[in-house]
Amino acid sequence: MAPFSTPKRLIASLKEKAESLYQHGDRLYVGTSTGNLHIYEVVNVQDGEEETSLKFLETKKGLVRRSIDQLGFIKEINSLVVLSEMIVTLFPLPGFAPATPLVKAKAAFSFGINTIVQHSPQASGSEKNNLSADPSTSNTTVPSALTTTPTSTSVTKIASTPVKDTTSFDKATISIPCVITQLMVGCRRKVVIYTWKDGDAQEVKEAPLPHSPRAISFMNPEIVGFAYAPDYALFSIPTMSIIDITLPLPVAPSSGMGMGAFSGLTGYMSLGLGAKAKPTIAPVGEEEVFIAKDNEGLFIGKDGRPSREKNVEWPASPDEVAFIKPYVFSVFPGGTVPSQTIEPTSPGSIAANPAVAVGSAGTHATTAQQAPSMIPTSVIQIRSSISTRVSQSFSIPFPVPSTPSTLPDDSASLASASSAPTSMLLPPSVQNATIHIPLFSSANKSPLYIITTPTDRALATAEGSSIWQIVMRPWAEQIDELVVDGHYADALELLNVVEDGVLPDKEQRRIRIRALNAVAQFRAKKFAEAIDTFFELDFNPAKVIALYPETVSGRLAVPQREWIQLHGGPAAPSDDSSSTVGTGSGEHERLGSGSEEGGKHEKTATELLDTVASAAGASGAGAIKRLKGTGLGLLGVHAQKEKDDDTASVHSVTARKAPVHDDFRRSIETLTGYLVDRRTKLEPVLAAVSITPQNQYDEFRPLSEVPVTELYALPNAPLSALTPEQLLRFAQVVDTALYKAYIVIRPGLLGAFCRLQNWCEVSEVEEDLRAHQRFLELKDLYYGKKMHGKALQLLRELSERTSDVEDKLRPSITYLQKLGPEYLDHIFQYSRWMFEQDADMAFEIFLSEDVELPYQAVANYLESIDPKICAKYLEFIIEERHEESPAYHDRLAELYISMTLSAKRRNEDKTQKEVYAKLLKFLNTNDKIGVDRLYGLLSPTELYEARAILLGRLGRHDQALELYVYRLQDYLKAEEYCKRIYQPNTSTSSVFLTLLRLYLRPTFKLPSSTDLLQPALDLISRHNPRLDPVETLNLLPPLVTADDVRAFLIEALRAPIFDTRVVRHVSKARHDLVARQLMALQARRVRVTDSRICPQCHKRIGNSVIAVHAPRGEVTHYQCREAFSRKLNDSMA
Repeated sequence: MAPFSTPKRLIASLKEKAESLYQHGDRLYVGTSTGNLHIYEVVNVQDGEEETSLKFLETKKGLVRRSIDQLGFIKEINSLVVLSEMIVTLFPLPGFAPATPLVKAKAAFSFGINTIVQHSPQASGSEKNNLSADPSTSNTTVPSALTTTPTSTSVTKIASTPVKDTTSFDKATISIPCVITQLMVGCRRKVVIYTWKDGDAQEVKEAPLPHSPRAISFMNPEIVGFAYAPDYALFSIPTMSIIDITLPLPVAPSSGMGMGAFSGLTGYMSLGLGAKAKPTIAPVGEEEVFIAKDNEGLFIGKDGRPSREKNVEWPASPDEVAFIKPYVFSVFPGGTVPSQTIEPTSPGSIAANPAVAVGSAGTHATTAQQAPSMIPTSVIQIRSSISTRVSQSFSIPFPVPSTPSTLPDDSASLASASSAPTSMLLPPSVQNATIHIPLFSSANKSPLYIITTPTDRALATAEGSSIWQIVMRPWAEQIDELVVDGHYADALELLNVVEDGVLPDKEQRRIRIRALNAVAQFRAKKFAEAIDTFFELDFNPAKVIALYPETVSGRLAVPQREWIQLHGGPAAPSDDSSSTVGTGSGEHERLGSGSEEGGKHEKTATELLDTVASAAGASGAGAIKRLKGTGLGLLGVHAQKEKDDDTASVHSVTARKAPVHDDFRRSIETLTGYLVDRRTKLEPVLAAVSITPQNQYDEFRPLSEVPVTELYALPNAPLSALTPEQLLRFAQVVDTALYKAYIVIRPGLLGAFCRLQNWCEVSEVEEDLRAHQRFLELKDLYYGKKMHGKALQLLRELSERTSDVEDKLRPSITYLQKLGPEYLDHIFQYSRWMFEQDADMAFEIFLSEDVELPYQAVANYLESIDPKICAKYLEFIIEERHEESPAYHDRLAELYISMTLSAKRRNEDKTQKEVYAKLLKFLNTNDKIGVDRLYGLLSPTELYEARAILLGRLGRHDQALELYVYRLQDYLKAEEYCKRIYQPNTSTSSVFLTLLRLYLRPTFKLPSSTDLLQPALDLISRHNPRLDPVETLNLLPPLVTADDVRAFLIEALRAPIFDTRVVRHVSKARHDLVARQLMALQARRVRVTDSRICPQCHKRIGNSVIAVHAPRGEVTHYQCREAFSRKLNDSMA
């Protein structure tokens, strides 16, 4: 990547040696070694591309006596700052008179200028002073992208100086802006600070230093960097103290011909010449400065420590450095830089340096075969501070246009360099020249000016110096080239440097490049970092899943060579010889190749801009159409194509036999974490739009019918910004991939996952589950998706594999017990075969406590199978479920009746007795049955006891007793019937008399052998209190003796009035006795006079509270009662 254009010569053959340069607005001041000052006008020409040219204005000859070492400008006093002969002088513009030397800054080596806009509070005060950029100072502002070493001028746009608020906090804050300029002059072992506030000079400050600052660089309004001859330091302006810089220990150079292999050549070549490394320092921002220490460039923070882990390593110690954010410029003398480090990026650079080997992405074959050679001329090298790699290099001579455009000038020859020269003029022999980066500040843009002077004295005298301009290419082009080269991390860092106003689509670029960087990280086996990035970007899960092999991604699988294009990057070059990873096999190739080359794709600049600068939808349907062979429903075609390829076939077999690679498993583990997080966040969002796994197909197509291009085209956006259909597609894709991931690395979790409500597409996973014989998980998946027919059919198929009845039926029974009434047809359909196997076990289907099925439908179904089962079910709902509907009670009674009659017809006595006993008990205890209706059913039958029970419930007790006595001839049951319904003083109080009458006055013609007298006499003897004596005696036959009814007669002849009178007189006597005792107790008295003495304490009682003791009535004080009571008890004992 070439971030800068070819150096463009603006001034040729100056005839003098230029030492310093400064640009202020549209004026360029050039100071020479003879003390002359040349003034040029900077003209920007807009002709297709913006070009810069210089127009000579005038020369101030003899402005100073000696060389002008440094130039600067202070806008507040409109003066040019000149350092010459170790004296700093201020020259007011435009007349340059009168000159004002700064007498306190004698023996000056360098200076630095810093301008800030400070907002000071009014008299009412404010909470703090705010500093901001002042538009009026725009001509003196150093652009944020450009700083040089050593810097002479800087403008801090925003600064802050806390001021204690002495007023109430609720007062309005009103501030007044004022411009403050600081001129810091580095003198011999001291620093002198001049300050102007709104053009008014302030008090001059001085501070001693341990060394003399050879270069000064403002980091911010409070911290300044010094470059001493031997070392570096930071200076705090508020405290006027030094902050030492702590550098890391030097690292021993590694073996081989690396860049450090030539680090000792500088010292060797300068041996005996007395040359020392020139102190160089450059400001990077408000937090850092850049220094050169031997062969290393370090970024130093405000605390004096290195602020970055990665340092810049040079082949030799540079003469000068500059920093154009984010690039580091370094100048090396001839013979110190190996030829392999030169990376020209334009044809002009190669043509101008025929002896220099070219090496950027690929080095010339001739150079690769030869030993490293040194570049004989001076080199300016450009490195990225992000990656510290060499981005661009230029060596002397720089390319020169064949016909430079010049402007009329009598004193100098000016040239305007073309941005893309078509032909170059080379001198017959390459002449070396020194490269000098002057101390200056650019006005509106960020070009870098450099001064070259021939090293040959004669040539230097004849031609003088040349001034060149190096212009940075547009940010968009630099970023695009990094993307094409696959340096996504560098592209992101570079994008962070760019201000938002420069790139309107900065955020869109950042998202796209972060996604591409995540793909590169994924290829480099940094799975966690890649997935975290996708998560932060709210990336389309379909594209994330597409990075995985078909075993996980299914139909979303994409060959590795098309990953970049899928995620919005340039398409991979179509190369038949390139290795293409198939979607069906190749987990190890897809996830195991972590080389950098996999992330780089060559492409022309035009194609690059068309691709990367396109809208965010470039990764949508239009771009995906080129991803051949990964659509839905085409997986079978791919499998056939891979089988046709011998290599792919062998690789596929090898991949299947080989164990799962650790990297592959680690990648799936990372994916599962991502998918679980996604599904957790999707659930509440889908619930908010009333989409559930049960109703997902009511409005939307199944996932299997959605083309893969539509899934790839889903937006990369937060869940809150998605439509309901897009949310559903996300959920379906996530859960389907999560299932496939579990089946690869965590089969044990499949059961739990399938039992949960999920959005998994069944058509994509059921075959896999069958292939892996995960029938339990498949059954759970069917259940969750309400595919109960498939689940029950699967269970029936599995039941054929076992002979044990419990193992055969239990899974299906358990499954059917979970189904609700809406699946009644499935229950009836798939339970019938179980009744054929074991009716008792199958009956458990309808005993579920989880769901409640409609009783009527279930009863009808069970009765069609077997009335016994239906009766068992009705007993269950009546006894266990407490069903009170008369219909079910009547139906159970009817079933009992029909079953009894059927058993009687079949002569099944045992069954008949069991069912008939249930019927009798049910009729006796159940109060919900329809008695009239049931009696109508029983009246034509011979079930006399049942009829008797129903007649009794109808109140027809005489008919019921007739059935007991005449039909059943069961006198004990008749008697028990009477005992059950007898209630004194009610209509049933004469039931025993009715039974006696049936015994003694039969209404039914009985056989002559039947004798009812004895049951009647037994009834009279056992229940005589419940029989009316007169009626009983009237019913007795004449031949019955008194001895037969003796007990009855005794009971009947007893006078109940006698018993009542005795009890009354005894009670009255007892009452009188108690009354007399009460009167005697109430008549007892005690008399307390003034002379009465307490028998316990022998003191007069007086008006004290007293206690009377039984039985003799002693009177004591209340407090003496317990002691006296004990004395009485002892005396009585």
